[in-house]
Amino acid sequence: MAVTRVALVEDRREIREGLRELIDGREGYICCAAFSCMEDAIPGMARAAADVALVDLGLPGMPGVEGIRIIRERYPEVRLLVLSIYDDDERIFQAICAGACGYLLKKTPPDRLLESVNEVMEGGAPMSPEIARKVLAVFREVAPPRKSNYALTPHELRLLGLMVDGHNYKTAAVVLGVTVHAVSFHMRHVYEKLEVHSKSEAVAKALRHRLIV
Repeated sequence: MAVTRVALVEDRREIREGLRELIDGREGYICCAAFSCMEDAIPGMARAAADVALVDLGLPGMPGVEGIRIIRERYPEVRLLVLSIYDDDERIFQAICAGACGYLLKKTPPDRLLESVNEVMEGGAPMSPEIARKVLAVFREVAPPRKSNYALTPHELRLLGLMVDGHNYKTAAVVLGVTVHAVSFHMRHVYEKLEVHSKSEAVAKALRHRLIV
């Protein structure tokens, strides 16, 4: 049976030892190393040969987020899973951007913690429900970058807006008071500028890049 090697980076001794007992007490897992600070963890990872590292953020000395970034660079095979009391937006996104594969709160039940280790091993990104809600809320609020309007003219933007609203060439021609041939002519230019080949692709790109307000 394959054994998952788990390293710990946790400064509080009672938590560190509790996690060690949990991991060593379950078949298929072994606590291969336990560190109280990043200054010890970073060089120690070479000897630990860990598959997964459970990492606290509120550590003495080097911050957990900075340690995650360094471990990610030096030991890319180690999957980093945050286990923290902090649930503020800044720490969550700093940890994820630094290379954490998931983010759990310390109140996570033991069984769920081990399930999360398995998820990370399978390529997942486990998060406590509270953390997942925060991540989703931020993604809903943040608009994708609007780098360019693709040099579309006001007339082309209006025509593209009609396509987004569900019009076809014939109904768009009625709205604009032009011929279907004229609509087709201008839409060919829209396709060229957007680098697409169909109305559906043009509409999708317009929505994705928020070209239509």
